Amino acid sequence: MKTAAAYLRVSTEAQDEYSLDSQLKLIRDYAAKNDMLVPDEFVFVDDGISGRSAKKRRDFQRMIGMAKDKNRPFEAILVWKFSRFARNQEESIVYKSMLARSGVDVISISEPLAEGPFGSLIERILEWMDEFYSIRLSGEVKRGMSEKISRGEIVTPPAFGYDLDKAARRYIPNDDAATVRQIYADYLAGKGMLTIAQELGAAGVRTRRGSLPDNRFVKYILQNPVYIGKLRWSHGGKANYSRSAAIPESAYLVDGHHEPLIDATTWHAVQDKLTRLARGRRPYQRDSQRVEWMLKGLVRCSACGSTLVRLSSACPSMQCHKFSKGQCATSHSLSIAKANRLVISYLQDCAASMSFPIAPHAVPRPAAGPDYPRLIAVERGKLRRIQEAYEAEVYTLEDYAARRKEISARICELEQQRDAASEKAQAAALDPAAFRSRVLSVLDVLKDPDQTEAAKSAALRSIVSYIVYDKASSRLILYFFN
Repeated sequence: MKTAAAYLRVSTEAQDEYSLDSQLKLIRDYAAKNDMLVPDEFVFVDDGISGRSAKKRRDFQRMIGMAKDKNRPFEAILVWKFSRFARNQEESIVYKSMLARSGVDVISISEPLAEGPFGSLIERILEWMDEFYSIRLSGEVKRGMSEKISRGEIVTPPAFGYDLDKAARRYIPNDDAATVRQIYADYLAGKGMLTIAQELGAAGVRTRRGSLPDNRFVKYILQNPVYIGKLRWSHGGKANYSRSAAIPESAYLVDGHHEPLIDATTWHAVQDKLTRLARGRRPYQRDSQRVEWMLKGLVRCSACGSTLVRLSSACPSMQCHKFSKGQCATSHSLSIAKANRLVISYLQDCAASMSFPIAPHAVPRPAAGPDYPRLIAVERGKLRRIQEAYEAEVYTLEDYAARRKEISARICELEQQRDAASEKAQAAALDPAAFRSRVLSVLDVLKDPDQTEAAKSAALRSIVSYIVYDKASSRLILYFFN
């Protein structure tokens, strides 16, 4: 009896399709008739997600990852229709080929295919039709939304400061409207976006997603024409949320039916100020190559716990990335050269005193060897499946008992090997003398002028979990792996 997985998906598209429960019932009926088992742990569901791209489908990616594993737990993937697997022919071919190399078939229970080249041809045609349907439907939706917005009707969720009156299908001001007016007034009074964001956060203001306001949040509000009674829409069919300009060339404005929060004079004064500042600012250019530095991604802010990021300047330094957005009230600016010297000095002190602070909840570095948790999970999965097979009267009681005894013995053996390996690794990890030797080896790399920053970072990460920059005492605290 084969073990199979079931992949279920319903999209956000306006289309008639079976519900998730209906798809699963049909798949289980098919499996029962074709000598297959579909255990509950191998039922993968993406609810309300389009099939045009696999990137956003988390359960799909989890299913593919399990299928590619060396000890793949299932031999087939059952779908109601191939369109549930993908609506992009290129992605469909790539993933099906990948699964085929792992010995996993993708089977559509409602679209049986003949064996041989003719069946493959029909499958390609079905994939192309699924993609064409999706593209055509998308175009119809965009045209419909563009037509609605041309009449001043809303097609997007309300912006900050508004709620949606569902009966009247229009935006209505809410309690945050006063905050929007204050943002415009503060900006014209000379306050910067970062300062405004920090003051909003301190006053308890939160975005619609419950996050602290940042400078981008403030800039978007200052550039959004919804606050003067307009609706902005791009010709491509999406609401344009560009933060580089209030009304890009690709968008157009129409008069809405909602109440403005800002008068036209204030709006144009703000746009003039934004334009003047943009002209005097050098355009941002992303580095063509990634910048590597020894402490990259390791140092955390003592106030909010966020990572310190590198600032491009004549004297390279790092700063809490949330502070730069207005979401952290405490500056943690620190010279990278000074931080490097402090880390090396701290490691030398730790090696001399044989004291190595262990990071809370840190786990031991995984040693080379079998992945015992995964191997044990696979065997326990086998136990569940033979139980299901016995209940379905596929196994006799004698066969079931013998198979269960064999798998249970294997689990016991793996657990004993796991415990022995864990005790050995723990003993080695907690040996101060052995850990001191590792620290000294890392120090040799850090102090070697011929080593690259990437090599130094990799060496440091082999022993250090993270580093906290304590602003109050101006010191760095290193936490090691146990």
